[in-house]
Amino acid sequence: MRHKQHRRIGSVIWYVAATLISVVTVFPLLWTLLTSLRPESEILTSGFDFLPKTWTLQNYMTAFQQVPFGRYLLNSLIIGAGGTILNLLLGSMAGYAFARLSFRFREHLFWVLISAMMVPGVLTMIPCFLVLHGLPLLGGNDILGHGGVGLINTLWAVVLPGAAGPFAMFMMRQQFGAIDPAFAEAARLDGASELRIFGQVYLPLVKPGLAVLAILTFQAGWNNFLWPLVVLRTQDKMPIQVGLAVFRKQYETSYGPLMAGTLIACIPVILIFVVFQRWIIEGQASAGVK
Repeated sequence: MRHKQHRRIGSVIWYVAATLISVVTVFPLLWTLLTSLRPESEILTSGFDFLPKTWTLQNYMTAFQQVPFGRYLLNSLIIGAGGTILNLLLGSMAGYAFARLSFRFREHLFWVLISAMMVPGVLTMIPCFLVLHGLPLLGGNDILGHGGVGLINTLWAVVLPGAAGPFAMFMMRQQFGAIDPAFAEAARLDGASELRIFGQVYLPLVKPGLAVLAILTFQAGWNNFLWPLVVLRTQDKMPIQVGLAVFRKQYETSYGPLMAGTLIACIPVILIFVVFQRWIIEGQASAGVK
């Protein structure tokens, strides 16, 4: 009897703690939503009023009227989707090579890859900018990379530097390395090429890893702020995160449109998670069965 009471008390404490953590986690998002639905005149004078006295969608309309918000969203979508596709393709191919192919200096190259993950991105900004600026025969450059701007002020300048990130290669190497090599041996006995083994045997087995990598890569590209600010020069190329900064002026901040734009910017990341979560759950279930 006493044991059951202890279990009930433990369950109550657990549910209370989980509820409090959930409220603390969700509250900022809920406050952002309610602020975006307040009139601009009420935002700074509402005090501790939780719900708006006057409900309005004017902040959402203002966000699209003051700045080319739709263009910002499209640019971020191109950057996020392009970076995700390239990372999944190149990262999985490199990860498979490091995990399943035998070649000279494989381990040495892998440790160089691990070392690259330890270098802060700020240190590589200037070299990366110079490389993109001096690419031959692009952006008005001659064969020696002089006379133009290369890929600067193009969306490619944001996508390409992270197209084959060290994290993607490392993560996919771990995924492929956990699979039984007997699958590949059986496929080779049947006459399958290495490319077919990669695409039809191994790749379907790492869908959960690909789903996690897709979510992380898209989120990183969507939320990228500093690097686009460095390589992009015109407003029509700016992503959503740089566009949100427009609402923060020198002496004042338009909180209503800023909150509305922030909520709109969260929607694609949430949709990406909803789309790929099925493969993550399936991966966890299959791992438990194994």
